[in-house]
Amino acid sequence: MTEAMAAVAEQADEDKIWANSGDSHLMEPEDLWTSRLPKRLADRAPRSERGEKYEIVYIDGTQIDRQLNDFMDAMRPPGFKDLDIRLQDLDQEGVRNQLAFPSMGFWTCNIKDPELEVAVARAWNDWAMEEVMGRQDRIFAPAIVPLRDVKNAVAEAERAAEMGFRALYFPCGIDDDRAWGLDLWEPLWAAAEELKLPLCWHIGTGAANVVYRGPGGAVVNYMETTYPGMRVVTHLVAGGALDRHPGLKVLVAEGGAGWVPAIGDRMDEAYRQHGMFVRPRLSRLPSEIIRQQVYASFQHDISAVQVIEDTAYDNVLWGDDYPHLEGTYGHTQQTLHTIFDDVDTRIRDRVLRGAFDELFPVAAAA
Repeated sequence: MTEAMAAVAEQADEDKIWANSGDSHLMEPEDLWTSRLPKRLADRAPRSERGEKYEIVYIDGTQIDRQLNDFMDAMRPPGFKDLDIRLQDLDQEGVRNQLAFPSMGFWTCNIKDPELEVAVARAWNDWAMEEVMGRQDRIFAPAIVPLRDVKNAVAEAERAAEMGFRALYFPCGIDDDRAWGLDLWEPLWAAAEELKLPLCWHIGTGAANVVYRGPGGAVVNYMETTYPGMRVVTHLVAGGALDRHPGLKVLVAEGGAGWVPAIGDRMDEAYRQHGMFVRPRLSRLPSEIIRQQVYASFQHDISAVQVIEDTAYDNVLWGDDYPHLEGTYGHTQQTLHTIFDDVDTRIRDRVLRGAFDELFPVAAAA
């Protein structure tokens, strides 16, 4: 390296913005469940077959076709399936720590058989702890909990906490008779609060992501993935779950953050103006509960940071969405500089480090 090149590299390092990521993903090995489950269960566990134009996902006797071409893998970051290279990618991009959600593990919520669901969730958690968190201290995953039976969910949450997990993962979409605001989840919320495990919902999970095929469909459907995340918040707040469990912290990942204070205002209006119909009564206004217990992550949204100063809602995390195609790999520093160069240092530090450290204090100490 010439002196000129060395000087450029040194300047680039000085200009680097370092951040924690509140949203990334693990790419499971193809044999995760076939290698860890007995054949009678492994044959029904999530698996995919990829062709030139489509990916077919098989889960518990059902089949889902997805427009995911093989060529997309060639566009992913170098370390998308290699942990050692991934850590190098993080250094290159300026990412200190990552909360890493599942990929194929997202499909666990589509399993109808409780026995299979428990086995799939436990196998994923064992793999994530052994092969990811057990090998380094910068990337950590939320544990998957089986949801068909709340007793199974509580048992796996307790096992996960004992193993060293720092959060729990949930899908946004769920059947109406099992909606997140219903009392049936009370034992799980109580356990999570006692275990001090944040509840982490990721958008685009638990429901169909293609709901419209007309003009602008790609953008419309991308937007549609965000709305169930908003419903998670409104159900947990209006149904009283977060009010009853003030120690619970909730993260909605990858859905942006500018909407959070806005729905707080909207819910306050409903709570006041339609108070004669409101059940249950809450000890705090919905907006207060949201500001105290609800967090959200974004990747490119300039408005997510802009609204902090005027609304004072700062439970906001940035995320790189590694290694997904809509993420920031390859232009992370450009993205961070675009969003944060003219932002007050206090707000920048809160979004890039503070809110993350507040949710995951063990990670902050690592």
